[in-house]
Amino acid sequence: MTDETAKTLILTGASRGIGHATVQRFSAENWRIITCSRDDIPAHCKADPNWTHHIPTDLFDPASVAAFIEQANEIIGSAPVHALVNNAAVSPKSGSRERLGCLNGDIDQWRRVYELNLFTPLALCRGFAAALGRAGKVEDTAGKRPGAAIVNITSIAGHAIHPFAGSAYSTSKAALSALTRELSVEFAQLGVRVNAVAPGEIETGMIGPEYEPLIPRIPMLRMGTPEEVAGAVYQLCNSDFGYVTGTEIFVTGGQHLY
Repeated sequence: MTDETAKTLILTGASRGIGHATVQRFSAENWRIITCSRDDIPAHCKADPNWTHHIPTDLFDPASVAAFIEQANEIIGSAPVHALVNNAAVSPKSGSRERLGCLNGDIDQWRRVYELNLFTPLALCRGFAAALGRAGKVEDTAGKRPGAAIVNITSIAGHAIHPFAGSAYSTSKAALSALTRELSVEFAQLGVRVNAVAPGEIETGMIGPEYEPLIPRIPMLRMGTPEEVAGAVYQLCNSDFGYVTGTEIFVTGGQHLY
């Protein structure tokens, strides 16, 4: 058993891809896990004793988000929350199947993208601030006080033009990177560290054949895996990274260097 045993993780977008891999990584480290997404968790995961609660939630809907926060806080009670991972996001296409840009699509679609990709993470950080702050006061077995951790999943597209991301998604992720920095300062007084992980091309269900031409632009000449992103998220939440806050880690195989 490690010093991470019995710690609690809250994660959004848990049913597939990076979110699902992150749940599996934290479960392997004996964390208790509370999740939400629009979909139910895969049937084979319901037997995981560490994945104690999954709450179906429409993260586009502020009322549904508020209900999730209330229900999760009731489950938590007076116990601390040690990590919050804001993973859920959307990258929509216009009516002509193009990525949503500045000149195409309805402006209300932009608002919908920002609701999920920016305002929902902000609402969750505020909604779980007290529970995260309780963990921020606790020392680990080595006598250190690493605090609680928030990790926002941003994107390489928030830092450079990406051929498939679209302006709405890219700018929302850039805003989330900026929010991460601001949160890291404000939440430091609670003993909560706030960092981001910016994935590049990761092999998930969102990746299609059109992404293959991007591989030569990646120094490591391959796409990443959800498990590699999950590993970076986990490291930001453990005590080895107890003095790291306001940082964005690029999990891109070096693609962000170009």
